Amino acid sequence: MSSLIQMIGVKKVYQLGETEVHALRGVDLELKKGKFACILGPSGSGKSTLMHIIGCLDVPSSGTYYLEDKSVGEMNDDELADIRKDLVGFVFQDFYLLPDVPAWYNVSLPMIYNRVSPKERKKRAIELLGRVGLGDRIYHYSNQLSGGERQRIAIARALANKPEILLADEPTGNLDSKRGEEIMEIFQQLHEEGKTVIVVSHEHYVAEYGEIRIHIEDGLIGCEG
Repeated sequence: MSSLIQMIGVKKVYQLGETEVHALRGVDLELKKGKFACILGPSGSGKSTLMHIIGCLDVPSSGTYYLEDKSVGEMNDDELADIRKDLVGFVFQDFYLLPDVPAWYNVSLPMIYNRVSPKERKKRAIELLGRVGLGDRIYHYSNQLSGGERQRIAIARALANKPEILLADEPTGNLDSKRGEEIMEIFQQLHEEGKTVIVVSHEHYVAEYGEIRIHIEDGLIGCEG
């Protein structure tokens, strides 16, 4: 099986005034389709930068990144946008839900960009909310819901366009440990259904869910599993 994700010598340098910040210092990484990987490291280690590059929210300063055997560095802005729209679903620590629309509408938003009809958008959004255990919350607004429920909505939204890869950046960071474990169990179930799941975290219990653990510090990585 060919690799879904392959990085060779990937570096990322940010210019802050006259200072260069080396976020990634030569990352080699290979992940095959259907794996569950946890990227672990302290604050400032480079883990979010690595996730942003994996999800094509950013591009390397140097080195090569192949996604589905295609060189990301050779893609134009439209091709990168298509990857973010169709291939990757994103879940973030802060949920990023619209506060003045019901849960189902938040879930339906990514489908607008794929020109899915309003009727089909609502139908699929309701199905996805049921899938994450919120079938009785479809008309609730985010300020009526707990943090764990809001993160479930965010996961449902990430699944809207049937992505191959689910990328989660500190998805349990705003939750207590019980709610965090419930969220990780959803990711575990999605992995068992065939999704490639990549979770970025600084919390040690999250590592128990990954079959591959990628430790990053000072922009360099090591892998287990």
